[in-house]
Amino acid sequence: MVPDIQNLIELQRADREILRLKEEIAALPKRVAAIEERLAGTKAGLDKAKTAVKADEAAKRKHETAIQESQQKISKYRDQSLEVKTNEQYKALMHEIQFAEQDIRANEDKILELMVNAEAREKDVKAAEAKLKAETAEIEKEKVQARERTAEDEKQMGEWSAKRESARSGVNPDVLRQYDRVAKYRGTGISEVRDQKCMACQVMLRPQTYNEVRSDKLVSCESCQRILYYDPSHDHPAMATKKRRAHPKIEASQAWYYRATHGEEGEVFVVFVNGGAESSRRIYDAASGRKVGDTLVREGAYRLAFPEELTDSVRLNGNWPEAEIEEWGVELPTATLDALHRDLNLARVEAAAPPKHSKEEAVTAEHPAAS
Repeated sequence: MVPDIQNLIELQRADREILRLKEEIAALPKRVAAIEERLAGTKAGLDKAKTAVKADEAAKRKHETAIQESQQKISKYRDQSLEVKTNEQYKALMHEIQFAEQDIRANEDKILELMVNAEAREKDVKAAEAKLKAETAEIEKEKVQARERTAEDEKQMGEWSAKRESARSGVNPDVLRQYDRVAKYRGTGISEVRDQKCMACQVMLRPQTYNEVRSDKLVSCESCQRILYYDPSHDHPAMATKKRRAHPKIEASQAWYYRATHGEEGEVFVVFVNGGAESSRRIYDAASGRKVGDTLVREGAYRLAFPEELTDSVRLNGNWPEAEIEEWGVELPTATLDALHRDLNLARVEAAAPPKHSKEEAVTAEHPAAS
């Protein structure tokens, strides 16, 4: 992996950690505020319970005062009754005394009710005080933990900032500007390629782009503009063996081949087409699909006409009408190029797999005498 890519991977990791730490540090004051709000709610509950007790005590004193006033009225009315001269005056005073006695009984009932409620009120106060004490201890503990977490986050952020600057200093300035520009809008500036797909935006790559990424060239995703990289340790070539590869017919009139080198062109796909007494050959760049040179025609079937082209090559599956091939012009269609690359990958996996032995071969290997 080229140094620029390796440093960009480290840079993105540092950027992500710094962002996470900043968000966590920013969230801690909100957490402390929520803790304080919870404690304030408990204090309000205690204040409410104490206020209710005080209100009951004030109401009790009010009723006691009302009783005293009614008793004074009764004493006054009794004294006046000794001085009246008519029955009507006497009856009026007795009536006032009865009203005063009724007020005394009503206030006594209310005082009794308040005394009964006073026990419940006291229990509410004690419960609120106990809750406040417990929550205060717990909240102080949480606040200490929050402060410690903040201090640790700030320490880690300093360490990651140093790693970030170290990674940035190791990246080509032009590449770094592209990374920063994309990361500003996308959140990340580099993405891994796996199974011919950009893992960030999940868009399939063109075979040419995929091959360039695998060869450690600095390439950007055409969809999301992130810089792409390939990690061979994450590749799963063995998965391709789940699909059984069909083998092309030897005597087919059309044959596709892959060659790792072809003159100065490098990797190419070659197609031969037999037609009557002659055969044709076309060559395409394996990465871009662009046609290389002109169509070459020779007498005889392609195996006799182009024997030098068949050495150091891999036979592939592929069969398209020659008229269609002509319509392609100077570049293979993307679907055709993808199909050739898929079959080439299967052929490589097949070639790398250990040979399978039949049961008879296994018996022969274990018991040579049986042969």
